[in-house]
Amino acid sequence: MTETALPIIRYRVTLRRSDFLSMLRLSRILYQLSQHPLYRETVYPQVPLAARFDPGHAAVMMGYDFHVGERGPRLIEVNTNAGGSSLALQTEDATTRERFLTRTLTTFRDDFAQQVDGAASLNCLVILDESPREQFLLPEMQAFAEHFEACGVRTLILDPSELRIERDGVYHHQQRVDMIYNRHCDFYLETPQLAGIRAAYLSGSVCLSPNPHAYGLLADKRRMLLWQEPQQLQKWGLSERQAAALRAGVPECFLLNGRNQESLWKEHKRWVYKPVDQFGSRGVMVGEKITRSRFAQLDPETTLCQEFTPPGKIDTPDGSSFKFDVRLYLYRERMLGLTARLYRGQVTNMRTEGGGFAAIDLV
Repeated sequence: MTETALPIIRYRVTLRRSDFLSMLRLSRILYQLSQHPLYRETVYPQVPLAARFDPGHAAVMMGYDFHVGERGPRLIEVNTNAGGSSLALQTEDATTRERFLTRTLTTFRDDFAQQVDGAASLNCLVILDESPREQFLLPEMQAFAEHFEACGVRTLILDPSELRIERDGVYHHQQRVDMIYNRHCDFYLETPQLAGIRAAYLSGSVCLSPNPHAYGLLADKRRMLLWQEPQQLQKWGLSERQAAALRAGVPECFLLNGRNQESLWKEHKRWVYKPVDQFGSRGVMVGEKITRSRFAQLDPETTLCQEFTPPGKIDTPDGSSFKFDVRLYLYRERMLGLTARLYRGQVTNMRTEGGGFAAIDLV
C-alpha cells in the first residue's frame, strides 16, 4: 500500500489511557448486552428476518466510534463493517503492522471455526463490496488480502456479481468460498444483488461476517434507543455499575416522531440529526447548522436525534487544526486496534485536505 493511496497522517493523536479504557469497557459492555437472550427477544421483532437468524458466530471488525471531550468519551455510533483499521498502522514499524494483521486473521479463522464447529479449515475467503475496485478503501482490502494469502488463505476481492450461488454453497468459478468478509453496506441483505448471498447465509452454506444478526443487535442506530433505560439494562444482564457506565457513555437520543417538533426546534442546536437507514455520515445534520426549512424536511419516522457531543480537536505541527474521533476495533470482547480520524466540517469525513487516519499514542 503506498502512502499516497489513502489519507494516512504522519503525525499522531494523544489520548489519555483512562479515556481509552473507558471506551474499551463500554464496547465490551455492549457486546455482553448483545449476547443476553432477553435483549435479543426485545430486538428481534424490530429487525428484518435475516437479522433474526443467529449464524452461531460473532462478527469480525466491529467498530465503536467515540468523541472525547471534557465529559469523557461518548459513543457516537457502532459499525459492523468498520474500515480504516490497518491504515494508521502504515506509520508504525513493520513488526507492529504484521502483529495487527495476524491478530485480525485469527479472528476470521475463529469465526469460521464456529460456523463449522471446527470441522474444517479456512481455505478460501472473499472480501466482498459493491464495485470494490472503485471503493475508497480498496488499498486496505488489498493489504488484508496480501497478508491472508501469505498465511495460506486464498483471498479474493469481489463484487457480488462475481459470485455464483449453488445449493451447496457460494462459488467463484470452480472455487468454493468458505467465508465472506462482508464490507457491503446493504447491512440486512435486502437488495436483489445480495439475494443469493442472503439465501446462502440463511442456509448456513457460507460464513458471512459481519452479518445482519450483528448489525441488528448493535449497529442499527435505533438500538441506541434501547440503551437509555437503566432498569431495562439490568433486566438484560448488566450490573448496576455497567448500566450506569452505558448511560453515561451514550448520548441521549430519540426518534424525531417522539417529540413535538415546534418545541424541539427551540433547542435544535442541542441535537445531531441522523437518518437511521443511512450509513457513515450520509444525511447527518448538526443542529447548529440546520435551517428551519431543512429541519421541516426531516422524516420523523427515520430521523434519530442524538445529543450533540463535540469531537476532539488537535493542532498539528504544521499549524493546521482538525476535529477528530476515535474508533476502536474489537472482535467479541477482544481488542484489535484503534485509530483516530481527522477532519474538518460538520461530521467525520475523509475528504478533508490534510485529514485522514492517524495513529494514537496513549499517555
